[in-house]
Amino acid sequence: MPTAANAVYLKMKGALIVMKKNSKKQRKNYRKPTPQQQTQLPQLRFSPTAWAKLLYLRDYGDTEVGGFGITAQDDLLLVQDLQLVEQTCSLAHVAFDDEAVANFFDDQVDAGLRPEQFGRIWIHTHPGDCPLPSQTDEETFDRVFGRSDWAVMFILARTGRTYARLKFNVGPNAEFEVPVKRDYSQTFDGCDHERWEDEYLSHVHPQQNSRLFQSAFERTEDFGWEEDWLFAEYGLKGEQI
Repeated sequence: MPTAANAVYLKMKGALIVMKKNSKKQRKNYRKPTPQQQTQLPQLRFSPTAWAKLLYLRDYGDTEVGGFGITAQDDLLLVQDLQLVEQTCSLAHVAFDDEAVANFFDDQVDAGLRPEQFGRIWIHTHPGDCPLPSQTDEETFDRVFGRSDWAVMFILARTGRTYARLKFNVGPNAEFEVPVKRDYSQTFDGCDHERWEDEYLSHVHPQQNSRLFQSAFERTEDFGWEEDWLFAEYGLKGEQI
């Protein structure tokens, strides 16, 4: 039987074939799909509970906030939860603490999750009205997630506008924007404001006058993949198809 990762690949491959047939010009990077193409692209979906939590975390403070999407085992583009890690934030950046990320990965593996369920979807917010990625976001996405078989960058702006891009590093080696949906067929488990507040206060540290630390999410020089927390222990390169 095909694995969940293979299912994602096949959906993406089919979408790419359609896109190539409908376009004579191939851009070097990604291109925004037309409405007709969007209906055939994979969709990034959020359960009602995950979406409610994301809205709460976005609006709790004045800075950006970021985390990892936790997905269903049989649907790797269905976000069922969002987990924060230790981070320092400002109005224009999020920096994760490397040790905290490694501990988060340990906890998820101990809980029985596969790396593609918790290490593929990078979620963060923008405090303004624009969800488009900054240059820092682009560099981070390329540098940190460039060796995984696939990854998603998702951004939610304060006004509710969203941006999601799926990056595919095997096979066609392409990336393109994908639609974002709230999947109300999923169970809504209710809001847990007290727990969400505790998670925010214990992990998110607004930047004051200087950076508390520099993480792999910010380094631009001397970045050694053999020491990268994202791949060193858990082999997040994934299945090569």
